[in-house]
Amino acid sequence: MPTGDFKPPMPPTVDRKPMVLRLLNGVSRNNLSNFLDKSYEMKMGHFWLPGRDVYMPNLPELAHKILVSDAEHYPKSDLLSNMLKMLLGNGVFVANGEAWKQQRRLIDPAFALARLERVFPLMQQACDGLLDRLANVPEGTDVPIDEHMTHVTGDVIFRTMFSTGLTQVEAEKLLDAFTRFQENAFVVGMLDSTWLPSLFGARQTRAAKKAGREIRELIAPFVEERYGLVQKGEKLKTVDILSFLVEGSDPESGARFSLEELVDQTAFLFLAGHETSASALSWSLYLLAMSQDVQQRVHDEVSSVTQGEPIAFGHIRELSFTRNVFREALRLYPPVGFLPREATRQEVMRDKKIKPRDVMLICPWLIHRHRLIWEKPDVFDPDRFETENCKHALKSHAYMPFSMGPRTCTGAGFATQEAILILARLVATYRLEPVQGHVPQPVGRLTIRSENGIKLKLRRR
Repeated sequence: MPTGDFKPPMPPTVDRKPMVLRLLNGVSRNNLSNFLDKSYEMKMGHFWLPGRDVYMPNLPELAHKILVSDAEHYPKSDLLSNMLKMLLGNGVFVANGEAWKQQRRLIDPAFALARLERVFPLMQQACDGLLDRLANVPEGTDVPIDEHMTHVTGDVIFRTMFSTGLTQVEAEKLLDAFTRFQENAFVVGMLDSTWLPSLFGARQTRAAKKAGREIRELIAPFVEERYGLVQKGEKLKTVDILSFLVEGSDPESGARFSLEELVDQTAFLFLAGHETSASALSWSLYLLAMSQDVQQRVHDEVSSVTQGEPIAFGHIRELSFTRNVFREALRLYPPVGFLPREATRQEVMRDKKIKPRDVMLICPWLIHRHRLIWEKPDVFDPDRFETENCKHALKSHAYMPFSMGPRTCTGAGFATQEAILILARLVATYRLEPVQGHVPQPVGRLTIRSENGIKLKLRRR
């Protein structure tokens, strides 16, 4: 299939019905399936929930206003914290105001440790583990590539945060727990937004809490050990993100994270560092399998840049087409499809009167596919990043896979380097092929994953 011809799967648009009914219909299913056909060209949507209004500003300039220029007036909405609090507590991803500012002052120096050149060997080690696992898979077998991406990205984060790799047993537990957490926490959060949780969400609340505990229990022992050593006055010997979090203090107040807060922050860093990357990489590999000419160009670029040598840190910058493949996957399947913010003041926006507590729902899923912004918005075309249309879209802030503004994902460069390395090494080693009859079904919950997994066939080159 020639470049620019493949339209990857997306949920079908629905018949016209009140948005609240579509929302409730999607609560336990897929919030990507709530959109009408015209949603992909609307400028600012509006629907009502019991007690509050929800607006969907889909023009890039409105998204930029909410996320960047007026960000202090649009903190993160409780729609998000209701979904994530059972895993992240009041961690930096869901906190607002002074609590968020203090957490960022503590976290940023620790994350600066994960500078790209320093972590590159750790990413290589995780890739080595991935290729070793795949080498044991019989040729032509259907490979659940999303599960392998969950393992390798989790392995990268474990090595960066804890100075140790992620075992197969731990990876399987994480995949299962994160899947259950996403399914149930999404339902709880959406029911909270409609005032229905006490009537309908008890089972999902229990299930989300259980999955959240399982994830935290995997992380907590590392934190407790380091925290205990520091409390005893010992100097930590490991140089990783966790050590910096445990030993760090707020430069303004001198405050340090408590044990519970440290678990909150490491849970967030783990979620942000592995779940979103696993989602984006899984879709990237599926798109390459469905577009053999694009895959061949990636293979040729890797061969040309490396000249048969192992991929080195300096090669990553030169793999420009591979980077554009990943950027296009992020456009079509932004890992976080919805960015809810809450208005704190009265304002008029596109003739609509915004009130305090109204939800401003920025939707990268819609903006990245907006028909008034992008040419062939539903088509997989990595070459679009060289076109004037795309350059204009980028300049107008219509591309936001890592959000924008003060709450932009700190790990964007980390995730991009990791993705380019994994894609390059996989395509250099294997030819990726689709599985006959298997079509991934995008589902939007906390991240955009495939409801039925992503399976590929791998043929060794």
